[in-house]
Amino acid sequence: MSLSSLSFDLASLQAAYREGTTTVREVIAEALRRSAADTHHAYIHVLSAAEVEPYLARLDGVDPASLPLYGVPFAIKDNIDLAQVPTTAACPEFAYTPAESAFVVRQLLAAGAVPVGKTNLDQFATGLNGTRSPYGACQNPHNPAFISGGSSSGSGVAVAKGYVTFALGTDTAGSGRVPASFNGLIGLKPTLGLLSAWGVLPACRSVETPSILALTAADAQAVLGVAAAFDEADAYSRPAQPLGVDFSAGPFRFGVPRDKDLAFFGNEAAAALFADAVKRLESLGGTAVTVDLTPFLEVAKLLYEGPWVAERYVAIQGFIDAQPDAVFPPVRGIIEGGRGKTAAEAFAGAYKLKALRRVCDRVWNDVDCLLTPTAGTVYRIDEMQADPIRLNANLGRYTNFVNLLDQCAVAVPAGVLASGDAKGLPWGVTLGAPAHKDLALLRLADRFHRALGGSLGATGIDVSATPACIGLPGGDMGAAGSGTVRVAVCGAHLSGLPLNHQLTSRGARLVDSPACAPEYRFYALSGGPVQRPGMVRVAEGGAAIAMEVWEVPTALFGSFVAGIPAPLGIGKVKLADGSEVPGFICEGQGIAGATDITSFGGWRAWLAAGAPR
Repeated sequence: MSLSSLSFDLASLQAAYREGTTTVREVIAEALRRSAADTHHAYIHVLSAAEVEPYLARLDGVDPASLPLYGVPFAIKDNIDLAQVPTTAACPEFAYTPAESAFVVRQLLAAGAVPVGKTNLDQFATGLNGTRSPYGACQNPHNPAFISGGSSSGSGVAVAKGYVTFALGTDTAGSGRVPASFNGLIGLKPTLGLLSAWGVLPACRSVETPSILALTAADAQAVLGVAAAFDEADAYSRPAQPLGVDFSAGPFRFGVPRDKDLAFFGNEAAAALFADAVKRLESLGGTAVTVDLTPFLEVAKLLYEGPWVAERYVAIQGFIDAQPDAVFPPVRGIIEGGRGKTAAEAFAGAYKLKALRRVCDRVWNDVDCLLTPTAGTVYRIDEMQADPIRLNANLGRYTNFVNLLDQCAVAVPAGVLASGDAKGLPWGVTLGAPAHKDLALLRLADRFHRALGGSLGATGIDVSATPACIGLPGGDMGAAGSGTVRVAVCGAHLSGLPLNHQLTSRGARLVDSPACAPEYRFYALSGGPVQRPGMVRVAEGGAAIAMEVWEVPTALFGSFVAGIPAPLGIGKVKLADGSEVPGFICEGQGIAGATDITSFGGWRAWLAAGAPR
């Protein structure tokens, strides 16, 4: 095998190791060669052979199948600690050498991944463009005149160019999503606390998280499954929670901003790609629901115009007070703006955010996820440097609110710009959802990505050549499970009928409309006020009855069952395909005085025949 042509996506690497066509030392040597040849300012430090050796030595004699990330090269944003390698945050005067790696890095190392280098970034992770670094402005790998996106700029370039399989970034205001959009990648902003921030130099500690940039959603899911682990040392760490209803396979409802809330800053090609993205989600089983984005945009303003900018000052207070001239002027202006924030302003901001979040959270009553552009447009490096504050603010229009509202989000490629100065550059959209819906977003992003087609980053490798994102990952994410129970209903709980709200108000989702096995008699029970049917299993003379199967969050299933009156209860219902699911059954004595309606084949048919509701 020619190592120079080997794709570093996870599936290709695992296949090569499994088939014995290459070794981990050969792969990492190739990753170092590619990284050292970079001309796009992706790296601040590429590890030497001597620095990499301890990570390789620990894999000697290890079965590749025994570690989920065996021999996988990865890069680390240089505000995240790697033991014995300087952390600079793109400020040489600030640099320190940690004795221990960040918790999230240690999780990856334990899974067999091998670090290749520390990547460039907007200094102190302050910016969304990748030009604010003394190590050089990161250049877009598809056209070096354009920005790569930031602040995890080098991480995006390293993955897009195929130097590594994945890279760690951070995300405070979109720093892990904007580079994904401009580089043709998947960018995961996880639920806050799933990835420990111990050993990460913070920008805004209360809303910031490490992020994952990868070629595919499947790769991002695999990394998340390893990296997500509770860390007692991180006060913001929290265990993974059950996924709940998995809307990724459809049907699902997705929010789309009103036309007047959308801004593409003159980029008509981006506007066209967003319209295509809406249609693509609809083709995957989604129903578009128009959403008022105004409260979300109000939240977004708080991140830089409100008191949260004081967190940036707190993070490096001693350094910037002592050496202000060591900080890039746009970065210094933003961070020093936090110096004068008062406790009164902090409380006022917190109160405003709390009120706005109450309004924003109402959207989840109507939709499963939200679709927005990742960034409305992309800029050339020279125009960004000429107008750094205004243009950077434009880049954060659709990203800033996600962190403050405790949402998770996945940036996914949406196509290539067909016209304008940026013709030929990738451009992406973002899928957002409430906390702990990370896996559902990744799976939906994967379906979206595959429906789009095209190459992975700037590698030229087609997404169709890689495996789909399915199942649950390992680690804490897998242990959390899906967190849902399927329940079969046959009467007043059917879609559109009087008791269906008892399901929908609990976030339940309709997943199938099967018939039961032909082993039941069906009755209209006496009593009310809402009339209900009863299904009784019989040894002979049964019939198939039309049903619906709903997926209900486990945490809310108990309250649903508690409201079921006798003689009904939840038992196992056999479906026509032979499978069994929990569902409504009736005690035998409950049919006294009931009307046998088996011949109608279902509750709706009986209602349609003129029965009282």
